[in-house]
Amino acid sequence: MVRVYDPSHLRSFLAVAQTLSFTQAARRLGLRQSTVSQHVRRLEATTGRQLFTRDTHSVELTEDGEAMLGFARRILEVHEQATAFFTGTRLRGRLRFGASEDFVLTRLPEILEGFRHEHPEVDLELTVELSGTLHERLAAGKLDLVLAKRRPEDPRGELVWQDELVWIGAERLRLDPARPVPLIVYPPPGITRALAFEALQRQGREWRVACTSGSLNGLVAAARAGLGVMAHSRGLIPPGLVRMRERAGLPQLGGVDFVLVHGRRRASAQGAADALASAILAGGSRLVTTGSRPPRAR
Repeated sequence: MVRVYDPSHLRSFLAVAQTLSFTQAARRLGLRQSTVSQHVRRLEATTGRQLFTRDTHSVELTEDGEAMLGFARRILEVHEQATAFFTGTRLRGRLRFGASEDFVLTRLPEILEGFRHEHPEVDLELTVELSGTLHERLAAGKLDLVLAKRRPEDPRGELVWQDELVWIGAERLRLDPARPVPLIVYPPPGITRALAFEALQRQGREWRVACTSGSLNGLVAAARAGLGVMAHSRGLIPPGLVRMRERAGLPQLGGVDFVLVHGRRRASAQGAADALASAILAGGSRLVTTGSRPPRAR
């Protein structure tokens, strides 16, 4: 029996898999929730396997759903390449893209390489900065598209995934509860910096800044040297560092959203910005370095 996978069904499946929410997936795709549900049911019928377990409170991928993730991405990638080739449409122009420091050690370069391969006539200009700085540059019209963090209550942007912030540090590090917590932080307007300060203040715990760097590599080097602890996305923990909260009595930090935000629509960049946003949304789970799935959308 030949199985034909409808691209629209695969796109809906990927959106649900990345958000773990049919509501969020429908909003992302601009479809009704009932349409997304129908697409997933038809894909399950085509595969003959259950791809999600779902109830009134949660949506989770099954083992077969985990396997389908990789297949769906590859099928859609080839489908889009074939469509672009035979329609003869080529994107052109300059795209000013900003990515937060969080993605320096992830597989974002692979997504950008794929985009450059598919759209060789787009002049991609990459800016790597703190999330707060990127939002400021976007608002000033200096960027066309941004992939960055936001607070969960912030309405800006299209959700790529949601994650938990955790305390991380060197395996050998031991904190003295009688002394201020040594912090490794980004400079203002770093979002994780502010959230770390707020969490410690709520707990009534004193802290001191042991290291400040605008570079993720700089923060990681300081943490590996045992200078202190840093607040970081659970799904993006760099190699050589571990979670610290359980052993150090540190407060919970809460959640953080990773989003795509479009800037002012320049005609010369709009098509390229939409194409890169689609590529990032399709491969969003590849950015998580630990192999864990994005937490369920709230």
